[in-house]
Amino acid sequence: MKMSQLLGERFKERAFDIASQNLMTRGGYIKQVGNGIYSLFPPAKRIVNKIEAILREEMDALGGQEVLFPVAIPASLWELSGRYTSVGSELVRFSDRSGSPMVLGMTHEEPAVHLAMHVAGTYQKYPFMIYQIQTKFRDEPRARGGLIRVREFTMKDGYSFHTSQEDLEAYYERCYRAYERIFARAGVPEVISVQSDSGMMGGKISHEFMLLADIGEDTLVLCDACGYRANIEAAECITSNETDEVLDPLTLVDTGENKTIEEVCGFLGTDPAKSCKAVVYQRNADDSFVVVFCRGDIDISETKLRNYLKAEIHPAQELESCGLVAGCCGPVNLNAKADVIYDQSLMGATNLVCGANKEGYHYTGFTPSRDVGGAVPYVNVGQAFSGGPCPNCGEPALRISHGIEVGNIFQLGTKYTESMDMTFDDALGNRVHPIMGCYGIGVGRLMASVCEAKHDDYGPIWPISIAPWQVHICALRVDDENVRREADALYIALQAQGIEVLFDDRAVSPGFMFSDADLLGVPIRLVVSPKTLARGAFELVTRDKRVKEDVAIADALSRVRELIAELTAEIEREVPESI
Repeated sequence: MKMSQLLGERFKERAFDIASQNLMTRGGYIKQVGNGIYSLFPPAKRIVNKIEAILREEMDALGGQEVLFPVAIPASLWELSGRYTSVGSELVRFSDRSGSPMVLGMTHEEPAVHLAMHVAGTYQKYPFMIYQIQTKFRDEPRARGGLIRVREFTMKDGYSFHTSQEDLEAYYERCYRAYERIFARAGVPEVISVQSDSGMMGGKISHEFMLLADIGEDTLVLCDACGYRANIEAAECITSNETDEVLDPLTLVDTGENKTIEEVCGFLGTDPAKSCKAVVYQRNADDSFVVVFCRGDIDISETKLRNYLKAEIHPAQELESCGLVAGCCGPVNLNAKADVIYDQSLMGATNLVCGANKEGYHYTGFTPSRDVGGAVPYVNVGQAFSGGPCPNCGEPALRISHGIEVGNIFQLGTKYTESMDMTFDDALGNRVHPIMGCYGIGVGRLMASVCEAKHDDYGPIWPISIAPWQVHICALRVDDENVRREADALYIALQAQGIEVLFDDRAVSPGFMFSDADLLGVPIRLVVSPKTLARGAFELVTRDKRVKEDVAIADALSRVRELIAELTAEIEREVPESI
């Protein structure tokens, strides 16, 4: 490809704060069509093609069979699974010209079951895995960061079917390893896996693959002592309370206009850990109220609360209608039209400050085991916190980080095969539901995440395995006959060797040309100029600046092949063995 013919423009001005969005916009990779919807220019499409090739190779190595599901799906399939009504407005619903309800696929469990049922009716067909690389649409309300969070996206999603939980678990481990291989082959072996919440996908066991990054929207809980890793939505919140030797009497205190935990505890000179706060929600379905009491220094995980209630929720809009006193809500003598939940962070706590259910007043000396009638049913809906005890090793070594989710895997169980009545005959002739696993990777997000992890102030530093081209020829002074002749010969020779090469044949200044080259991030750069030719050489530079040398014109091809092999070997050394 010659730069004079390459579609897309590059520019110097900073466009966005997020590095990948900024560099990929400035570098002529992406163009926004609408909110969370992008077109890809040739450099991005070439990277995507290479990522998809890696995905296909790894899925095929697992015995996967590539299929293709539709984007527009009859709503009847989603009605069978129950997700047509349970999934919110992220699912795009519409009617076709005949009035039949349809959806745009944001995930494809239902079509996967529909495809497999009736063609896998006996245990002898199992196990098997089908996968696709397909466009999806999720009406994401917070599209941001270029390709990091979009509404329309390309995804590799695979679905495996098994006759037993043991068989699923064995295959799940193989897929887990395949994912480690995929990210390492794409040049980001630093991607880690964390335990996660299955959310709308269903199932009990799931892992997310995260690239640690400050701009990541996922909050992660990590333990440096034992290596425990989990999404904060799945991490158990461990707390301990030392019981005071003397239990203070429950005492009503005038706290005036102070209402937040910080204000009340500051007014009373009390540590927030010695307080009980109320967090109020409403169910989406009927606006019924739910009051959660927890220790004052603990936040509530809305995901855990949704899972416990088995209902979608939102923060309460107003409290008067249910009899709650905003800023002064407490467990003692609570008379409100609301379900009450006690987080386990209150277990064993004594002498706390809590609301008195009276405007301008709080209690001191609140001890749940004494002051709440009957046994307190504690549940785990609290959110893990930095410095807290690790759920795995118990050490107070938790730290909070952020990450970009680049992939996920789920053990779905029989959620979809039961609801859609997919069965097979087992070895005894019984009709049973197959057990499923699900495995997804966002292609565009992975490309953007690699850019986020591998860049400098001037542009991306693409790994050789997914770079849009392997070699970038920069011909300075193409009006010089010698420069043009040698650059053309080098371009033809590299292509003849099967090397992917981009040739900047434009009559532009060196600074302009090098700026564009940095934004395109090609791993190996060959500079041809009157000065280099006077030395009988080309200048060879790697994008990461680790290599900068003159290479004799006669040796250029062999040195390029050698360097490509070295860069490829560096990536391959990070790729774990298959299971």
